[in-house]
Amino acid sequence: MRLPLLRPRSAVLLAALASAPLAARAQDPALTGVPKLASLVARPASDLAPVIERYTADHTALARRYDGEGSPRQRTRMRAFYNAWRTRLREVDFGKLNAEGKADWVLLENHLVYQLALLDRTDRQRSETAPLLPFADPLLALHDARRELEPVYAQAAARSLALALKAVDSLRTLWDPAPGADSAARAKARNAQPKVSRTIANRGATQIDDLRGTLRTWYRFYDGYDPIFSWWNRVPYAKLDSGLIRYARTLREKVVGIPAQVALRLSGGATGPASDEGTSDGPIIGDPIGADGLKADLAHEMIPYNADELIAIAEREYAFSLSEVKKAAREMGFGDDWKKAMEKVKDTYVEPGKQPELIRTLARQAEQYFAQHDWVTIPELATEDWRMEMLSPERQKTSPFFLGGDLILVSYPTIDMADDDKLMSLRGNNPHFSHATVFHELNPGHHLQGFMQARYNQHRRLFGTPFWNEGQSLYWEMFLWDRGFHASPEDRIGALFWRMHRSARIIFSLNFHLGKMSPEQAVQFLVDTVNFERANAEGEVRRSFNGSYSPLYQAGYMLGGLEIRALYKELVSGGKMTDRQFHDAILEGGAMPIAMVRARLAKLPIPRDGLAAWRFAEQLPPPVPWTARR
Repeated sequence: MRLPLLRPRSAVLLAALASAPLAARAQDPALTGVPKLASLVARPASDLAPVIERYTADHTALARRYDGEGSPRQRTRMRAFYNAWRTRLREVDFGKLNAEGKADWVLLENHLVYQLALLDRTDRQRSETAPLLPFADPLLALHDARRELEPVYAQAAARSLALALKAVDSLRTLWDPAPGADSAARAKARNAQPKVSRTIANRGATQIDDLRGTLRTWYRFYDGYDPIFSWWNRVPYAKLDSGLIRYARTLREKVVGIPAQVALRLSGGATGPASDEGTSDGPIIGDPIGADGLKADLAHEMIPYNADELIAIAEREYAFSLSEVKKAAREMGFGDDWKKAMEKVKDTYVEPGKQPELIRTLARQAEQYFAQHDWVTIPELATEDWRMEMLSPERQKTSPFFLGGDLILVSYPTIDMADDDKLMSLRGNNPHFSHATVFHELNPGHHLQGFMQARYNQHRRLFGTPFWNEGQSLYWEMFLWDRGFHASPEDRIGALFWRMHRSARIIFSLNFHLGKMSPEQAVQFLVDTVNFERANAEGEVRRSFNGSYSPLYQAGYMLGGLEIRALYKELVSGGKMTDRQFHDAILEGGAMPIAMVRARLAKLPIPRDGLAAWRFAEQLPPPVPWTARR
């Protein structure tokens, strides 16, 4: 039996809250949305802001110019670009920079070192897939030559395409011999197969997709405009494109283990090149970066802990959430059986078509709650300018819960979804789960972050990190928990679902990259420890490992939140800043690793060779149990 969405009295209250920002705007329409400008005059700026703006502009220009993904000249040029910028950066007199300039100098150096490390990682990964794609660099060189404005020699290009097709077909038949091949020929083919894992084969298939896209732009530039080119290349190009489709499909089907029809579609053979949403089918593969990769990524985030230490921190946080969710379950009459209590909470979903109304109401409630306290500045325009759209059924396979920013993207079932998928979506997006995260996506979370980034220190978008943006939003979840925002046991279970989820994200994502947990084990881990709906757990794990997020992205939520929590204890609880000063300073300062946020706000020395290690977990305040507030 479903619980009602809101009690009548609550519904009246929230309706009033929902209309409050509009009413406030109506009081003085002549000044609507325009801030007081005196505070913006002559604000102190970073000495290095123009340098970072120039770097960003130059990088954007080169990325457009060298657009052949993984091409020989792209790899060479970008490495030279990063090294040259490091050289030029060292010529800047660090000692003469103001404090913000010194912060930016260290941030830019940190960025450049990391970009070079990523190039090294990509080179290692390409060496692993090289036995599968020995034809890639010669084909990519055709595109490089076009970008260099070199003349095309049509007959030579056609020969390059024909040689590549021969190599492609030879490799493909190692896994997919001709129908008439005898057992001896099949055994010979198996023995000649490159010894690659599912992960490397999947990466190779993706590189083939990228190669097809680059080759397509090269071919279309000449075809029809150069009659001799078309005369020589039209047939060889068509044959090679088809051969690449067949080869990518074979790798996906025979080596990775993706079902045949899905492999065909992902490889571009059914309805054209696969879209990003096409990755929502088949097994979850991922591409772990290993302990060394995690070490480099954590160094970039200025985090002095190793992966195992971070997993231990997450396990402690999970233990707190587990104890709290059992308290809420007991209040609901389920004893320590928190999963049964959570099942009841999941069944409070609103009927189809009503989710946008719920999200709007919860968003306005959160904005009004913040308006009642002096915690953070939420400009009036920031309560007016956000919008709402719905997530497609395909996208819900990798994003089973709503997403936010200048848009809040609502995840809820559509009429064409299977009944089981509909129920999973309804239950996973119930009002109590949503109550704990709408403000994460909108104000003062992601929407306010983007709003402030567009207005303050815009040059620091270059240093964007999930530890700053996702960490802030997660921090607000913990902040409101500490202040009793979730009054009912049902709302507390909703908040704790997400808190357990973010702990679990650290555990399963880092263990995956360490090679200690498979995607299938990660799905089961979410089902067992967080009580995820299985389809939602699969979507969560697929999203984490399909390549659209950086390896530390999922860990960045809670770890970034804990860093800000430790910094709050140091600066606000320590009497050095007010709540509003602290939160506004983080938002206005721009994106960066939280250790650099700390150095700026605490006015710590910023040496040229980087910040001293900040072991934030040793400074964390204890989590606040519910009974301490009653």
